Amino acid sequence: MIKRIALGTGGILILLVGIILVRTVNYGGAPQDVREIVLPDVPNFDAGIAAQHLSEAIQFRTMTVAPGDPRPGQEGPWLDMQTWMEATYPAFHSAATKETIPGGYSLLFTWQGSDQSLDPILLMAHQDVVPVNIGTEGDWDAPPFSGAIQDGYVYGRGAIDDKGSMVGLLEALDALANQGFEPKRTILLMLGHDEEVSGSGASAGVELLKSRRISPIMALDEGFMAVENNPLTGGTVAFIGVAEKGYVTFTLTVTAEGGHSSTPPRNSATVRLSRALIALDENQMTADMDYPLVSGLFKATGRDMPFVQRMAFANQWLFGGYLKGVLSAEPAANAMIRTTTAPTLLTGSAKENVLAQRATAIINFRIHPKDTEESILAHIKTVTRDIEGLDVTLGRSGIRGTGASPVSPMDNLAFGVLYAVAADSSQAPVAPGLVLGATDGRYATAITDSVYRFMPAVMSPEDLTGFHGTNERITVENMGRLSKGYAQIILAMDANAD
Repeated sequence: MIKRIALGTGGILILLVGIILVRTVNYGGAPQDVREIVLPDVPNFDAGIAAQHLSEAIQFRTMTVAPGDPRPGQEGPWLDMQTWMEATYPAFHSAATKETIPGGYSLLFTWQGSDQSLDPILLMAHQDVVPVNIGTEGDWDAPPFSGAIQDGYVYGRGAIDDKGSMVGLLEALDALANQGFEPKRTILLMLGHDEEVSGSGASAGVELLKSRRISPIMALDEGFMAVENNPLTGGTVAFIGVAEKGYVTFTLTVTAEGGHSSTPPRNSATVRLSRALIALDENQMTADMDYPLVSGLFKATGRDMPFVQRMAFANQWLFGGYLKGVLSAEPAANAMIRTTTAPTLLTGSAKENVLAQRATAIINFRIHPKDTEESILAHIKTVTRDIEGLDVTLGRSGIRGTGASPVSPMDNLAFGVLYAVAADSSQAPVAPGLVLGATDGRYATAITDSVYRFMPAVMSPEDLTGFHGTNERITVENMGRLSKGYAQIILAMDANAD
C-alpha cells in the first residue's frame, strides 16, 4: 500500500516537473500576428554631423516651467531655434509647408504625398525642456546648455528629452528631401512647444488636424527605446510603447475641532488622515499579470530570460504569487503591472502648537489601462471605509488629468514597421510596453487608434537617469541610429499600403 502511494506520488511529481519544463521550453516569442516588413535602403547618415546639430539645438534654452510658458517676451529661444531649423534643414523646409499652430509656438509641417487615398503618418517631438535644478549645475560633466560633445556623448538638457528625437527626425526628413524623395503618403511633423508642462501645443495641433478630418495611419512620439542590461533578460530589449498610463489626483480631507496642542485629543484629524494613507499604502491597487499588455511584454522577452526566470513566468499558475511579490518590490516593474498610489502634497496645521482643523493629502494615481477613475475611487473608499470623517474628492484645483490611453494594435502595418526598425537598430528582442509617464502622443488618440511611443536608440540604465536629471546625454552613435531609424520608418510606411 505504502509502495503504491509512493509510486503514485512519484508519478505525479514527474508529471508536474514535465509540465513545468514543457511550458518553460515553449514560453516566449514575438507578439502574435506581427507583420513581417522588409526595410528599405536609406541614405547614409553621418552620426557626427547629427550630433553637432543636436549640440546646436541644445544651446537654445527652450525651458518651460508652468502651463502658459513661454510667457510674452520669453519666446525668443523658440523663435531662434525655429530660425536655426530652417537654416540647418533647408531641403525639408522647401519640400514641406510649415505653419505655427494657433495658441503658441508649436509647429506643423506637411509634406504632401501624391496618393490622397493613403492616410498620412504623424511624427511627433517637442521643442521644450525642463529646467536644471538650481545648485546642481556643477554636478554635470559639461554645462547643461553647452551641448558639449565629449567622450562619445552629446551633453545637455534635452539631449534625450526630446531634442535628440526632434533632430533625428529632421535629419531623416532633410536627407530624404535632398535625395529627391517624393512621398506617396503625406508626412506630418508636429513639434510641440510645451510638452513638459501641459502639451497645449500638441493638443491644439491635434484639434487642428481633427477639424481638417485628417486621421493618420500612425502617430509616433517619444517614450521608449532599446534598453541595455534589462532586468527581464540581463541583455538588451527594445520596447515599443503601445499605451501610456493615465493621471488623476484625489484629495483626502479630514476635519476636526482643532485647538491647542497642550490638550490633544485622541484620533485627531492628522492621525485619521495618516491612517488613511497607511491603509492605501498597504493595500495597493490590484496587479493583473494576465492583462494582455503585461503578459505580452513578458512573453516577448521570454526566450531571452535566464532559465529560472523563464520557468517562473511560464508557470504563473504555480509561481504567480511569488512573481507578483518580486515585481511589486521594484518601483519600475510595479508601475508596469498596476495603478500606482503616490501621496504627494500634505497640509495640516499652520503652527506647531495648533491642532489641525483640516488635514488634507493629495494622492496621485498613475492609471493602468485596466483601471478607471471610478475603479480607483471605489478602491479608496473600500480601503478607508473605517476612517471616521474622511472625505474623498476628485481632482485638485480643477486639474483632473486623463485616463489611460487606449492600447494600440500590434497586428497592423505601423507596428510591423516599428517592430522591424526596433529589431534592426538594436539587434535585440522587441516587446510591447506601457509608457509610465505622459507624452504629447496621448492627444493623438483623438484622431487615430494607432499611437506609438518609440525612438530607434539604444541606451544604458545610466543614460536613462538623465531624463529630467543630472548629466542628460545621448551617444553620438545613437544620433546616427535615430536618423537612420526614422528614415526607415518613413520609407517603409510609404512603400506599403494598408
